[in-house]
Amino acid sequence: MVGRLRLWSGYVLLAYVTTHLLNHALGLISLRVIEAGRLWFVFVWQSLPGQVVLYGALTLHFSLALWAIVRRRSLHLSAWEWTQLGLGMSIVPLAALHAVATRVAHDYYGVQSGYPWVLASLASSGWWGIARQFSLPFVVWIHACIGLHFAWRLRPWYRDWLPVLYAIALLVPAAGVAGAAIALRDMLEMAQVPGFLRDVFDKVHAPNASTAAELYMIADTLAGGALVLLAAAFAARPVRDYWERRAGVVHLAYSDRKRVDRAAGLSVLEMSRIAGIPHASVCGGRGRCSTCRVRVGGPDRAKLPPPSPEEQKVLTRVGAPENVRLACQLRPPPGRYRITPLLPATSGPVEAYRRQPQAHGGERYVAILFADIRGFTSISEGRLPYDVVFLLNRYFRATGQAVQAAGGRLDKFIGDGVMAIFGLDREPEVACRQALDAARRMSLALEDLNEALSGDLDQPLRIGIGLHAGPAIVGEMGYDRAASLTAIGDTVNTASRLETLTKEFKVELVVSQELIDRAGADLSAAPMHEVDIRGRQGKLAVRAVVSARDLTALSS
Repeated sequence: MVGRLRLWSGYVLLAYVTTHLLNHALGLISLRVIEAGRLWFVFVWQSLPGQVVLYGALTLHFSLALWAIVRRRSLHLSAWEWTQLGLGMSIVPLAALHAVATRVAHDYYGVQSGYPWVLASLASSGWWGIARQFSLPFVVWIHACIGLHFAWRLRPWYRDWLPVLYAIALLVPAAGVAGAAIALRDMLEMAQVPGFLRDVFDKVHAPNASTAAELYMIADTLAGGALVLLAAAFAARPVRDYWERRAGVVHLAYSDRKRVDRAAGLSVLEMSRIAGIPHASVCGGRGRCSTCRVRVGGPDRAKLPPPSPEEQKVLTRVGAPENVRLACQLRPPPGRYRITPLLPATSGPVEAYRRQPQAHGGERYVAILFADIRGFTSISEGRLPYDVVFLLNRYFRATGQAVQAAGGRLDKFIGDGVMAIFGLDREPEVACRQALDAARRMSLALEDLNEALSGDLDQPLRIGIGLHAGPAIVGEMGYDRAASLTAIGDTVNTASRLETLTKEFKVELVVSQELIDRAGADLSAAPMHEVDIRGRQGKLAVRAVVSARDLTALSS
């Protein structure tokens, strides 16, 4: 909830800044137009509802930013996080004088705080005042853009809209600052006329010297107060740490023999960062991306508090088992725990969504398909590497589309072979029917491919397909970005062996009777064989099908 309030208050402030910059952009036309546009800006933001929303959002956003500093256990931040924090801390000192010179001067001293007053003040303030004022939009805008990037980059639509958002992020501040600069240039040119600035100041009821001193004092007080609150937020951190150490110590043992001992109250992610242990966290520890998730064990795991509703929502989304938690949300009580990060420290936004519920590992009944091109070595001899790659890619596309159309998942391509899995999210009976359907579709796709390549091939491509079903260990295996969801076990080995048997039986498909029975299919017309499978006790009943295209289409 705190994160949402901070985000939505930021949206309100960004809307204010955006409309303000768009108003500035009218300066590209003329001073008269920019002042006319300000009337609409004032109508929205200086109305009673507008002021309530604006000042409420400003107070809430600033307060929650201070609270975020207090509650953050570690200052081991990324470069982007430090940039956003530094820019945010500089906004109040930069904006205090502008806010006082416009809003406070208007409400309490009768100054007409339009563009003539602001531009004339800048024209008479010197280059330091101009540089300070023109740096403010960039500081605020970059701070907001970094915040939006962290908030949105996990949304499915963000990547598609990124070019448009990037163009807006460039054009809005560029147009606003350019319009303000041209308006200031025009004011500086008119200021060359003797008495011009004095007439402008008289017209807008500019403050006298004593009133101006009061306004400067108010601005300095606001800036100083903000800095005091910021210092207090940082000073509260060691006090909080001291108080929490009284509650006990948390001992974390990582899988690479690293150990971390910290006071209770820290999250697992914060302990990792303090100890310098690389740990993925795409969303910066906000509990949105799931990339920081860890498997928790140890003698005191039963002491862990249950996941909050927000954490449970993310865990459910990725199909995490009971012993997996989000490191950024888990604050373990005193005790001893074993921590195993489940994603590489280099994980990015893609990894936050690509994991399937089965990725954490488990046993599941699946159907496995292996397929291989017959005699591909002789086919590829004498061909240029480009031709071989072209041929393989056409074959992989045809077989891959057949597998996906049947409802399966392509597991891997090995040389000229293909492995596919069925039943990751379906019942065993459906998985077996899908596997038979995939074999049929692959045979038909190969027939179409041979016809398309008839002028390039001396002999048509032939394939051997092996199908078997049974329990297998399914999970995400590998290292870093080479990790992928796959299956291992006797069922996989058997399916691979059945694909090899297609050469011995001189058929296109060898399928186990186990899979046929589960699918409810009738392949009694195909010869049955009892075969020995290396590493497997007893014989396995299989059917040898001459052409997989002759299989009846099975509904999944």
